[in-house]
Amino acid sequence: MDARLGFATVDTAIHHAHPHPEPVVRLRGFTRRFGPTAVIDGLDLDIAPGEFIALLGRSGSGKTTLLRTLAGLDEVRGQDVEVPDSRAVVFQDARLLPWKPVWKNVGLGLKGDIRPRAEAALREVGLGHRIDAWPLTLSGGEAQRAALARALVREPRLLLLDEPFAALDALTRYRMHDLVLSLWRAHRPAVLIVTHDVEEAIALADRVLVLDRGRIVAEERIAAPRGERASFSARLRDTLLSHLGGDDPRILPFAPTLEAAE
Repeated sequence: MDARLGFATVDTAIHHAHPHPEPVVRLRGFTRRFGPTAVIDGLDLDIAPGEFIALLGRSGSGKTTLLRTLAGLDEVRGQDVEVPDSRAVVFQDARLLPWKPVWKNVGLGLKGDIRPRAEAALREVGLGHRIDAWPLTLSGGEAQRAALARALVREPRLLLLDEPFAALDALTRYRMHDLVLSLWRAHRPAVLIVTHDVEEAIALADRVLVLDRGRIVAEERIAAPRGERASFSARLRDTLLSHLGGDDPRILPFAPTLEAAE
């Protein structure tokens, strides 16, 4: 552990022996091909219960393919992939049905008396005053809050976030960070967030993975409490960017050989 930075290198993380709970997600040697191109190449991954992981990578690195696999959106045959049945996804686009009021969007697919559960979830994300609103009347931040409520009302063991804040302005994005952390602490799902934003990854995650050409090429475990990360954020940002090949924490370079495949 580097006491100055508050994070462990991948070698330290691997060789630090301590008991682990049974993982929520387990992949061994996972490979996904599109034609001759291996978009995911022999990937091993464990996600522990309640762990918050950020996945960084250039466009075309395989992030979307991995998320779709964990979400059950792509069929996986003959591979060592274990994911929980109880899982939910929040996308960059909130994907609300415009002909249903917000509470019905949140309760979509649930059985029984869904309104009380939907209302409770909406209040938890700060939308108690928008329960009966129509999706097209929501701001971008409100729509993403509704999407979070729809995911968490199902009490998933695994919550997948696919760049959910990329289209929001900076102030709204920071507020959403605080909300997501509050919800995560309350419900304790395992979380995997896919992001292009290095600063976002550092602010939210316990562990940051860098994916390149379908392989995890770097892993950083962040030990510092989330409110105390400013002192080493710049150093860790530079470390992660060195693996990504870029300088701007919000502009990651492209991987043209795989971009078309993802």
